[in-house]
Amino acid sequence: MAKILIVDDEVEICKVLQGFLRNLGYETEYATSGEEALALAERERPDLVLLDIRMPGMDGVQLLRRFKEMDPDVKVIMVTGVTDEDIGRALLKYGASDYITKPIDFRYLETSVLSNLL
Repeated sequence: MAKILIVDDEVEICKVLQGFLRNLGYETEYATSGEEALALAERERPDLVLLDIRMPGMDGVQLLRRFKEMDPDVKVIMVTGVTDEDIGRALLKYGASDYITKPIDFRYLETSVLSNLL
């Protein structure tokens, strides 16, 4: 069973994503801060991370770099409320495997998660 770490400063978003992904059969954990996410990632070694870009403290781009330093093979899907394609290209350059805009299209999320775990 694949392990997915959800990182978002909004607990409700984490819980919604966690419920959706668990219903698909994935093992999930969530973190609401960068520091908590790094500790969980080190302990749990997720196969995939869903990572919000805009968070207080350590933002998603900084976290993406840290996750990639920790495990270059971990797949990271960035989640953003911004629909700017330049940001999307920059995230892919930093090592994200995909990015999803809010509000989340759950059919696209399911497809992206599946393709990143193959």
